[in-house]
Amino acid sequence: MKILISNQSELPIYSQIKEQIKEQILNGNIEEGTILPSIRKLAKEIGVSVITTTRAYNELEKEGFIASMQGKGSVVLSKDNKILKEQYLIRIEEGLENAIQTAKKIGMDYVELEELANKIWKGME
Repeated sequence: MKILISNQSELPIYSQIKEQIKEQILNGNIEEGTILPSIRKLAKEIGVSVITTTRAYNELEKEGFIASMQGKGSVVLSKDNKILKEQYLIRIEEGLENAIQTAKKIGMDYVELEELANKIWKGME
């Protein structure tokens, strides 16, 4: 797991940590069932306070990405998790909105877009 902290970022450090872990989970770089580094270990690795990493992990847990397990630490939840699935749906909607806006800009109609989507879908099978 790679976390890069930027002092120039507008986001607070805990939020940078949370967003980077969330992104790695959504991209599949951190797989479900993975046990994350302990709060203390992560804090030491990236040079921040334990309070900062605790807040990031608490936010991730509240958003449904991880669960704290007594004696084991924090584990990445399954993609079948309703909250995590909702995050994927949001990404899909955003991607589709961008694709539709781009298609309209070049004069592509719905049927052409649907055909392109089917071609891409079948090419990924």
